[in-house]
Amino acid sequence: MFKNSPLYSIVWNKCPRCHEGDFFVTKSAYHRHFDRMHDHCPHCGEVLTPEPGFYWGAMFVSYAYYTMYTLATFFLFVSWLKIDLDYYLAGLVPTLVLLTPYFFRLARRTWLTFFVSYDPAKTRLSVGRS
Repeated sequence: MFKNSPLYSIVWNKCPRCHEGDFFVTKSAYHRHFDRMHDHCPHCGEVLTPEPGFYWGAMFVSYAYYTMYTLATFFLFVSWLKIDLDYYLAGLVPTLVLLTPYFFRLARRTWLTFFVSYDPAKTRLSVGRS
């Protein structure tokens, strides 16, 4: 996948600066500690928590992801497949609850990617922080 694109770090849980170090401590969004992030990138040392309250903006990104998911599934199931709206809503609520950890992580990676750009020179650098 397009390694020099900002989408690479968002999709693959990588640091937006070097695209090498992991953003979150655990690989899976469905882990007990799904919200634990590295303070610094383990590969290049980029600060992943710039300031207190920085990730408040990720709430709005998360809202956008939930909205896109809801609209896409609505058009697929209700408009195209003609599923009854009551059945759709009964299935939508549990799936939104199950997708919460995934959207949480996706929104945080997306939010930081707005402010930190990819630097190919950082991929060859290894600081060794943990």
